[in-house]
Amino acid sequence: MVTSYPVPEGFTEIEVFGIGTTLLVEALLGLLLNGLTILSFYKVRELRTPSNLLIISLAVADIALSINAFVAAFSSFLRYWPYGSEGCQIHGFQGFVAALSSISSCAAIAWDRYHQYCTRSKLHWSTAISVIMFLWGFSAFWSVMPLLGWGEYDYEPLRTCCTLDYSKADRNFISFLFPLAFFEYLIPLFIIITAYQSIHQKMKKSGQFKFNTGLPMKALAICWGPYSLLCFYAIIQDATILSPKLRMMPAVLAKISPAVNAYIYGLGNENYRAGIWQFLTGQKVERTETDNKSN
Repeated sequence: MVTSYPVPEGFTEIEVFGIGTTLLVEALLGLLLNGLTILSFYKVRELRTPSNLLIISLAVADIALSINAFVAAFSSFLRYWPYGSEGCQIHGFQGFVAALSSISSCAAIAWDRYHQYCTRSKLHWSTAISVIMFLWGFSAFWSVMPLLGWGEYDYEPLRTCCTLDYSKADRNFISFLFPLAFFEYLIPLFIIITAYQSIHQKMKKSGQFKFNTGLPMKALAICWGPYSLLCFYAIIQDATILSPKLRMMPAVLAKISPAVNAYIYGLGNENYRAGIWQFLTGQKVERTETDNKSN
């Protein structure tokens, strides 16, 4: 006999099912699209460049985030968290590493594209590997801090997934949030904005707009902006006065970022898209010289 668990407080049964379904779709899309990105890099020799290695770093982070969303979807269908408090800590840590590495990888790609289009300098393998090791190590540092007592992981309002606990908004949370936000959100956002603005100006002068320079900035703001605002709102006001449904929306929105990133940096990248087509069909597509050119 299957045990029936009560619907989490503040949600109806259809809302829990709807959130679980949304998370499942986001997870499957992220796994499929980013998996295709990684397999194409592995199989197609022309794609194996230092610049595309940064895209692979992003795809790996986004696959990890999609796995995190898949676990949350499964728990949502169960209507409870089945892995205990230790599992909650692991889930929060894994999701945080993936999210921070994803954001940082987007900034690294922006930095590389700036040099491609504005300074005409090419990225070397040693530099690409060093950048990836640094951003993953830095993300792991901030993600492990809540496990050591600086910050804390706890359940989301639906209580079927875990993340950074913003509900207490005590001195411990505030002292952790400010440096975290500065180093892992504001600095990457600054790099992305300044890099793509410089690229836009360069393209404007030449009259050749090779890709949409505003899309990466909009994607980061839409996917991760609401979550950042919620955490900062918790500093000045008790976040628990907001409805549980409203507090779940930023988390659900953030989980779509793997699919969005795969579209922008993989499918939306002309040369990478050609490599994916070659991987799927065996047919080569003539490429331009720039490794990371997008539509």
